[in-house]
Amino acid sequence: MAYYAFMDTNNVVVEVITGTDDETIEGIDPETWYGNFRGLVCKRTFMDDQTKQYAGIGMGWTGAEFQPCPYAGAEWNGNAWVPSA
Repeated sequence: MAYYAFMDTNNVVVEVITGTDDETIEGIDPETWYGNFRGLVCKRTFMDDQTKQYAGIGMGWTGAEFQPCPYAGAEWNGNAWVPSA
């Protein structure tokens, strides 16, 4: 079993699903296949591996890792959490 996080256009996680653990779906890697199917950016996330990170709804994606919101009122600028204006 594998887990996949979907991000909105600001790279904020909007949904996490359980998906296939297969290396490909119809000849395409699962991140790309799920992303195309949903029309959102999709990244694999890991719940059962303590060495990797599990994404939660509302977390920001930097392109390398998921970051939780550090405090109420912070806004994701597409790459980092910043104080709201």
